[in-house]
Amino acid sequence: MADNTTGPPLSSFFLVGIPGLEEFHHWLSIPVFLLYSLSLMGNCLIILIIRLESSLHQPMYFFLCMLALNDLALSSSPAPKMLSIFWLDDHDTGFDTCLVQMYFIHTFSITESGLLVVMAFDRYVAICQPLHYTTILTNKMVGLMGLVASLRAAIMVFPCIVLIKRLTFCTKNIIHHTYCEHMAMVKLACSNVIINRIYGICVALSVAVLDTGLITMSYVRILQAVFRLSSNKAQSKALGTCAAHLCAILTFYVPSLFSLLTHRIGTKVSPSIHIIFASIYLLVPPAVNPLVYGAKTKLIRDWVIFTLFSNKETVSKQ
Repeated sequence: MADNTTGPPLSSFFLVGIPGLEEFHHWLSIPVFLLYSLSLMGNCLIILIIRLESSLHQPMYFFLCMLALNDLALSSSPAPKMLSIFWLDDHDTGFDTCLVQMYFIHTFSITESGLLVVMAFDRYVAICQPLHYTTILTNKMVGLMGLVASLRAAIMVFPCIVLIKRLTFCTKNIIHHTYCEHMAMVKLACSNVIINRIYGICVALSVAVLDTGLITMSYVRILQAVFRLSSNKAQSKALGTCAAHLCAILTFYVPSLFSLLTHRIGTKVSPSIHIIFASIYLLVPPAVNPLVYGAKTKLIRDWVIFTLFSNKETVSKQ
C-alpha cells in the first residue's frame, strides 16, 4: 500500500462551496450578496450616526459602535470568497490565505460573543444600578471592556494557527465548505490531530458556556429588578431597552450553537444543511443587527427620520 504521508506540502486548498448544491450556487449567491450588502450599508450607517450625533456618545452606543465594527469585519471575512466561488467558480485558496481567513472568522465570531456579553452587562447596570451607571461605565471602562473582548478572541484562536502549522497535509486538499473553517482544515491532515480537536472543542465550549452563562445571569438580575417596579409602563420601558440586544443574542447564538452541535454530534445532519447554517451565523447577524437596533432604539430611529425628512424639506424649498 502506498504511503500517503509523504510528498510535497500542500500549497492550496479547494473550497467546494455547498456540497450537493453546486448547480444552485448562482442562485445562492443572491441572498449572500444581499446580506453582505445590507451588512456593509447598515453597519456603516450605525457607525456614522453614532459618530455624528453627540447625544449618542453614551456607553450603550459606544458598545453598539464596537459591535457594528466587528460585524463589518465578521461578514467581510467569508463573504467575498463565497461570492467568488458562487459567481466565478474560483475555488482555490492558498494555504496561508486559508489560515488567515480561518483566524479572522473565528476571532471575530468570539469577539461578537464577547461584545454581546459586555452589552448585557451594560443593560444590567442601566436597569439594576441606574444611579451608578455613569460612574461604573466610564469611557475608559467601556474601551477596556471592548479591548478585553477583542484580545480574548485573538489569544484564544492563535494557538489554532500554530497547531495547524505543525500538521502534515498529504494528498487531500478539498474542503467541503464555503470558507476555511478550523475543523474542516484539521480533518484533511494525515498526521495526529487529537490535540487540534481537543483544543477546538475546549475553545468552542468555553466560549459558548461562559458567555451564555454570563448573559443569562445578567438577564435574571434584570428581570428580578424589572418585576419589582410598581407600574406596568415602567416595566415595559425597562424591558424595551433590552429588546434589540435580546434579538441580537438570538440571531447570533441560535444558528451558531446549531452549527456547533451538528458539527460535533449531528452525524445524521446533511452536510449542505450544516454548511448553510455555518454561513448563516456569519452573515445574518451583521445584516440584521443594524435593522434591529435602528428600529428598536429611539434615538437612532429619530436621527434617521429627522435626517430624511429634513433633507426632503430642503429639496422641496429649493
